[in-house]
Amino acid sequence: MSRLRLVPALVLALAVGFAGCKGASPKEAEQAFGVDKGNQPATASETPAAPEPPKAVPAQLPDVLARVNGDAISKADFERALKAIEQRAGGPIPAERRDEVYRQLLEQLVGLRLLTQEVKARNVTVPDGDVDKRVAEVSKQFASEEVFKQMLAAQQISYDKFRADQRQDLAINKMLSDALESKVKATTEQVDDFYKKNPERFKQGERVRASHILVAVPQNADAATKEKARAKAEGLLKKIKAGEDFAALAKQNSEDPGSAVQGGDLGFFTPGQMVPQFNDVAFKLAPGAVSDLVETQFGFHIIKVVDKQTARTIPLDEVRPQVQQFLETQNRQRETTAFLAGLKAKGKIEILI
Repeated sequence: MSRLRLVPALVLALAVGFAGCKGASPKEAEQAFGVDKGNQPATASETPAAPEPPKAVPAQLPDVLARVNGDAISKADFERALKAIEQRAGGPIPAERRDEVYRQLLEQLVGLRLLTQEVKARNVTVPDGDVDKRVAEVSKQFASEEVFKQMLAAQQISYDKFRADQRQDLAINKMLSDALESKVKATTEQVDDFYKKNPERFKQGERVRASHILVAVPQNADAATKEKARAKAEGLLKKIKAGEDFAALAKQNSEDPGSAVQGGDLGFFTPGQMVPQFNDVAFKLAPGAVSDLVETQFGFHIIKVVDKQTARTIPLDEVRPQVQQFLETQNRQRETTAFLAGLKAKGKIEILI
């Protein structure tokens, strides 16, 4: 399913959480910085304390679940958001998680209502052109206008309601950006400090960047088919050794659709990411060298190593933009939580279930 803003972003955040993503973990941070050291066991200090069990949610929901400064959050509001979460998560809420997810969703709807009220109080407006652009961006992600309308119907959202939701989402983003941006930006000193205090996150193992040409051999192919593929691969190898351009030959002849359009480029990979026969040859070749035929279960490969990097610590200059983005994402989450807490503290919130 397309990842779309059919409901406001706060509610979509819960959909992501329900699907299993709980925020920026050290592992995710490593991947954001271009580092992936593999799964490592959590230490005792990383093991979270068991949370308090959520208050039970009645089997039959009332017509009004909560009031925010006198403004009702209705059963219909709740069920529409719940349906969006279940669609994005790919199934219904498990019975054992019903109370937890329902409580989290209601809390997010309360937060969304507070933000919407604050947008109105601050008279934040969004030009029609910005709304038009957002609506066009969303609709383009569908195969056709008809499929887009079917998705709206499946979530029981009229086009006008969908458009109003997008305007609201944009207005909230604008308000938060204006209110929090000065507190969100990560300084050069903060980036330097994070890099210095987290050296393990920037260690990178040996890796190779290679291109290849694949002449595929179907599984269970007979001897004649296999020999025909070998002959084709040998012909291509002969052309490469005669000086023909590797990338051009890959685009024209490689049967790996993922890399052929890139001239055979596979990007960087680490030991063990490729099948053993391919891996062993790639890591033995010097940069610029081309292999003889390499046979794997996929067929015959011709490998050209473009670059090799030994195990290293990634320099700060190379990873600075990713570190800054990571820190600013954390800052934005923290400041948004604090902003919402302030609205809750001065507002009147009644939870009715």
